[in-house]
Amino acid sequence: MNKKNILKKGLLGLGLVVAFVAAMPGNVHVDARTTSGNYVLEGDDNRIIDDDDRFYADEDMFNFKRSLEIKYSPSDVVKEKLEDIFGSAVYYIANTDMTLGELNSYVSSVKADLEAAAVEKVSATTSEFLRVGDNWITPTVSYGNYVSIVLPVINFGTDELNDLIIEPKVSPVISEWPFVIDKSSYLQTEYALPGNATYEEALFNRREFTFQFMARDDVMSGYYPLTFNVWYTKAGVRCEEPAELTVYVHTIGKPGSGTLGGGSEETSNAKPRIVVTGFETVPEQVYAGDTFILTIHVKNTSKETAVTNLLFDMQAATEGEDKTNTYAAFLPTSGASSVYMDRIGTNTDADIVIEMSAKADLAQKPYVLEVNMKYDAGAMFDLTDTASVSIPIYQESRFDISTPEVVPGDITVGSQSNIMFSIYNTGKTTLYNTQVRFEADSIDTATAFVGNLTSGATGNVDVMVTGSSATMDDGTINVIISYEDDAGNVTEEIKTVTLYVNEEFYDDFMMGEDFPMDGDMMMGEETKSNKGLIIAIVVVAVIVVIGVAVFLFIKIRKKKKEAALLADDLLSIDKDL
Repeated sequence: MNKKNILKKGLLGLGLVVAFVAAMPGNVHVDARTTSGNYVLEGDDNRIIDDDDRFYADEDMFNFKRSLEIKYSPSDVVKEKLEDIFGSAVYYIANTDMTLGELNSYVSSVKADLEAAAVEKVSATTSEFLRVGDNWITPTVSYGNYVSIVLPVINFGTDELNDLIIEPKVSPVISEWPFVIDKSSYLQTEYALPGNATYEEALFNRREFTFQFMARDDVMSGYYPLTFNVWYTKAGVRCEEPAELTVYVHTIGKPGSGTLGGGSEETSNAKPRIVVTGFETVPEQVYAGDTFILTIHVKNTSKETAVTNLLFDMQAATEGEDKTNTYAAFLPTSGASSVYMDRIGTNTDADIVIEMSAKADLAQKPYVLEVNMKYDAGAMFDLTDTASVSIPIYQESRFDISTPEVVPGDITVGSQSNIMFSIYNTGKTTLYNTQVRFEADSIDTATAFVGNLTSGATGNVDVMVTGSSATMDDGTINVIISYEDDAGNVTEEIKTVTLYVNEEFYDDFMMGEDFPMDGDMMMGEETKSNKGLIIAIVVVAVIVVIGVAVFLFIKIRKKKKEAALLADDLLSIDKDL
């Protein structure tokens, strides 16, 4: 037996002893075996295996188990389970005659059992084993020129990866992808990427994928990251998420195209902001059901980058009592809620103008209008911002009153009359601090506090008014109804009722001599004078009436006397005849 065979036999025997000891509970001897390589058993599948085949199979399973322990850091219980699986497999292979094909199949099943024991899901990815080779050299390309990107992919894992798909993550944004997109797909495939036990083997067994790209004319100068997705199958299970490998390319842009990663806004990927600085409506106060012109003031806050190709979309808050009866609070009269603007310069203000109408049944409160903005800025496209404005909507305050009752309708100075009626809030807004005030020259001012009247509510007014002087007009009493809105603004409306106030009448003829008429006791000189004037007028009127009556009486008597004399004369003539 030559030295090589003696060495192999000795290593195999040592491996069996170590495996047997390692399989015993409480003993873990990870370092007792060599990890010099990951061997692939090749040859005639129908050939009966020998001790060399067994040695390489044991070595392969051991390296795989060790990689799982490094990757998943299993607990002691899991480690014991891995050792049990491994020890049983070594024992089975050492004591079983089988073909090479059967050995390979058995080793694959043992690996699957080991990984299933190490993790809960067999489909867990091993993307951390995929790396870009150290032989990568960052290429340089100028605008408008072609460059070859050679991606070296190496596998640090001991398991072979199959059915690889490699595809770059392209983007139309100049700051994210520097090349012209001239294909619908840049996908490449590879049948297998061998597993390896050492870095030297992994680098030797690498796979290189070459991509040809042309730099854009507007490419910026700098180092662009290029990210590639890698999908693969491991131990018969497809990876759930692709591994991502990133390399860089150095680009040289046209003068003035900017520098990627430089200090300016555009080149540092800091997008400019469009903010809403205010708004105004015409008319200033918008009532439910009104059509109004809305002007929204916006500003490009960037001091270095202008924004272009702007699209503003206005969306009003949704209103309604239930999900089946909803509507937008504001609707554009033109039917389109979007406004286009070509450009806003750096640090510049602009206005968005749109005509809208407010729904007639809106409650009195502010309503939010969302302003959705989409725009481009330099090499950045489809940037978005959102702002909102709150537009207060007012409702016309309306109320009505019942027919007032004035009892009695005629009073004398110093006496009172009861005025009663109801106030109905017929509008959609609340009437706050509702008050009623009664004013006229003939009465003392009287007030009544009704309070807050919500929409549809009724308030009752019941007031006693006192006559202060005789009515010198048509007896109109002003009923002033006042209330406040949400902002505390006071509104007054005037209604009227009729009430006559008369002077108190004193008849001198009904007063006896003993009735004291002393001015100091009864009234002042002015009041006494007024009383005397009224009495004199009444006396004169009585005398006139009596005179007229006497005149008529005398005239009637005279006519009767003349008629009687005429009748006597006619009787005498008749007798004579």
